[in-house]
Amino acid sequence: MLRKRQEEYRVIEEVFDHLTVQGVVKLISQGVIDDIHGVVNAGKEARVYWGQGPEGEELAIKIYYTSTAEFRKGMMQYIQGDPRFKRVKRSTRGIIYTWTQKEFKNLQLVEEAGVNAPRPIAFNRNILVMTFIGEDGIPAPLLREVKPDDPTDFYTKLIDEVKLMYTKARIVHGDLSEYNIMVWEGRPVIFDVSQAMLTSHPLSQSLITRDITNINSYFGRLRVDTYDAEELEQWVKGESEKLS
Repeated sequence: MLRKRQEEYRVIEEVFDHLTVQGVVKLISQGVIDDIHGVVNAGKEARVYWGQGPEGEELAIKIYYTSTAEFRKGMMQYIQGDPRFKRVKRSTRGIIYTWTQKEFKNLQLVEEAGVNAPRPIAFNRNILVMTFIGEDGIPAPLLREVKPDDPTDFYTKLIDEVKLMYTKARIVHGDLSEYNIMVWEGRPVIFDVSQAMLTSHPLSQSLITRDITNINSYFGRLRVDTYDAEELEQWVKGESEKLS
């Protein structure tokens, strides 16, 4: 039987509007969410709750703000030109709903490509349900919070994931850094792919360059012998077979 945590719902109702609460209730009635616990991350764009599914599996429930979403002004540049979203309502709610759908679809692409990332489960309005990366409600640490045991090995694994994203999922993260890479079981987990763009988009070239620069900059600070940025970018894009 579906359970409802009254205290958590009270918190959700205080922060989010009535339509958001309706969306959460619908996901519960559909058997996607069985229980919602506490907030594990609260940012300017969204809150992430720890939840559980019908089989007791841990969930990450990301809810985007709709009432105070100032960041929506910059969203359209990442939505315009994407053939998946040709008719976007320009209202705040319409943009946020499209943004949520975009993150879900991007997660589907990276899952199909075999990229190590949260697995998408469902979305409704401004609510995105994913697998939880961590254990017992404690999220995996961010790369900025913990130094990998073997930074060089971790760097190698990360650029492999970036290449998978580009050549198999055909998307570019665009904001990749130590702030949106988790460290879990010795491997990088890439998340927060809402702004990721298709490689066919005109902006994708500048975004992949930025991602490569960010990665090399961070691991360079860890004294990893990183690859030349231009050479690495060509390899990530599948334009060269080897890295020297």
